[in-house]
Amino acid sequence: MEYEKTNSVFLSGTVSQPPKLSHELYGGEKFYVITLDVQRLSGTVDSIPVTVSERLISLGKFKFDVGEKLDIYGEYRSHNQDEKNGKSKLLLSVLCKDVAQKSDEVDANNIELTGYICKPPIYRETPFKRQICDILLAVNRPFFKKSDYIPLIAWGRNALFAKNFMVGDKISIQGRIQSRNFTKIIDEISYEKTAYEVSIQEITKYEEKIDAHISFEEKEMRL
Repeated sequence: MEYEKTNSVFLSGTVSQPPKLSHELYGGEKFYVITLDVQRLSGTVDSIPVTVSERLISLGKFKFDVGEKLDIYGEYRSHNQDEKNGKSKLLLSVLCKDVAQKSDEVDANNIELTGYICKPPIYRETPFKRQICDILLAVNRPFFKKSDYIPLIAWGRNALFAKNFMVGDKISIQGRIQSRNFTKIIDEISYEKTAYEVSIQEITKYEEKIDAHISFEEKEMRL
């Protein structure tokens, strides 16, 4: 049965952190997280979490050790992790569906998503008058009554276009996954943290609008 492909990721880079146990399903299948470093043309490196099933690791065709150069094919997934203070943290990771030895000297970082706006976009301008728009996109998983909530960021003319989007609008985007380090001060103590978001390069808005299956049960999330 054919279904709309709404979530596709291709990364090509170098493993910088080895597999670490993430979680285990009820059936006993374990999943591990590695970090893949992907270098932009500018030289900036995005360090992206990638979740890999033990079944894929156990095949032994490819190593996931530090320094290994891999091509990763998968989907971008999210889930809320409840914390002791009653808040929840949005965790983002690429779910690895397939892997191959790195096929090109140049790193690659491509993501395509189709989904629905689930919160009003937040538009702002920098002190240097650069336009920015933050979007939260609900991307439905085929065959599952579940959505992944992916933070997007649009720049320039894309930001001007996106600032008028409404909750329920259907859009498709192409872009890259980027990591951003920042310092957060809690109770006068500084913590180094990393935020992940999708930087939009191309964006398309559809006439279709729907809100029945994108209800975003908002908790107070923090990075």
